[in-house]
Amino acid sequence: MESCMETPALFDEHDGRLLAEAALRGITASTSRLRGEEFMRTLVKDLAEVLDVTYVIAGRVIMMPDGGEGIRTLAVWAGDQHIANMEYSLMHTPCQDVTDQTMCFHACGIQADYPKDTLLVDMRAESYVGMPMIDTEGKTLGILSAIDTKPMDESKRLLALSLLSIFAARCAAELQHQDREALLEHKVQQRTEALRAAQASMVEQEKMAALGTLVAGVAHEVNTPIGVAVTAASGMSAYAEQMVEMLNGPKVSRSELVSLATRLQGAAALIEQNLARAAELIGNFKQLAVDQGSEHVTDLALHDYVHSVVSAHSPELRKGTITVELDIPATLRPRLPAGKVSQILSNFLMNSAKHGYPDGGPGTVTISAREGSADGVRWLNLEFADDGVGMAPDIRERVFEPFFTTKRGQGGSGLGMHIVYTIVHQMGGRVWADADVEKGCRFHVRLPLNR
Repeated sequence: MESCMETPALFDEHDGRLLAEAALRGITASTSRLRGEEFMRTLVKDLAEVLDVTYVIAGRVIMMPDGGEGIRTLAVWAGDQHIANMEYSLMHTPCQDVTDQTMCFHACGIQADYPKDTLLVDMRAESYVGMPMIDTEGKTLGILSAIDTKPMDESKRLLALSLLSIFAARCAAELQHQDREALLEHKVQQRTEALRAAQASMVEQEKMAALGTLVAGVAHEVNTPIGVAVTAASGMSAYAEQMVEMLNGPKVSRSELVSLATRLQGAAALIEQNLARAAELIGNFKQLAVDQGSEHVTDLALHDYVHSVVSAHSPELRKGTITVELDIPATLRPRLPAGKVSQILSNFLMNSAKHGYPDGGPGTVTISAREGSADGVRWLNLEFADDGVGMAPDIRERVFEPFFTTKRGQGGSGLGMHIVYTIVHQMGGRVWADADVEKGCRFHVRLPLNR
């Protein structure tokens, strides 16, 4: 403590105790329900009024660019108002002693004691009292200090030390609470990002799994026409050998030649038809696989394109005896990313095959499309409907949630319809399930065309 000329006390010990108790009650009442910045600003103002000092500063210890310790103020009361927060180095300041966890008091002559502290000069400071904010682990988090432009008498010193010691602890608890909240928020953010990354990975895996299902289905479907073509080619070979033998014989029957030629012609037609069917299946699958990995926007001949997507899924649909009817004008050519459209349709088709007809068909899926406009925006309105078992209201409300599935443990990932929702919203559109259906389910998709 700095020695100064004694200043008469304004009140005796009993009055000082009463004043301290009243001040403590008043400040506690005004700050009890406050948190964060609001708490700090109210506290410094109330302390300045009770202590009758010009400045009260609440500050947090920080590391400065030069590696030394500094203070970042949390709230500053200066005379009759709050002023902007600031940062300053603790070097050559009375606060440097406070961060050593010792109370610091200078009744007068503070500028002379710390001549390198230009902030004290700017404040025209004469006296100073400060308390460290120490957390429950014994770490100094900040300081709470009162600074006046006139000397402090003994009674004010005692009052200041009483109040600052109590509220420095309260400030430390507030800062510790903020640190814990910040740490928790950081952990939540990290885990949220990890969850998003995992979810994105699972969505990509689901897309690849859907493509894998198509590969298996198309491979199985292609085997049939290829097998027929191989059988017909084998027959053609046998017919050709018979014809050669006949031509090399002593005599040739015209009727037998015509019969063999007719068989050869039939076998050739069978080969041509089945190879064309195999080529169509492979072409549709190839186009679908290429499109789903592309963001390219193009003018889609929508009827033909949807037909090709449906054809690529025909093995899975035929397994459940599900037929698909298209109600799409042949002239409709919306400008859209083909890959995203195929992914939407693929997930709708697989959803119907798995969930609309859990015990198999027969059933009918209808896909319709029309152009429309609203509020100056052109839209493609897609409607996907099936006549399957439908959805209960609670399932319909959650159908687009990630990982929600009614096939848990039966191979359902719960991501198919979420992928539809994600893609549609990425395109700036809307998708919803129709609640007003008598049988089966109906989904509506609205996609903007002039983006």
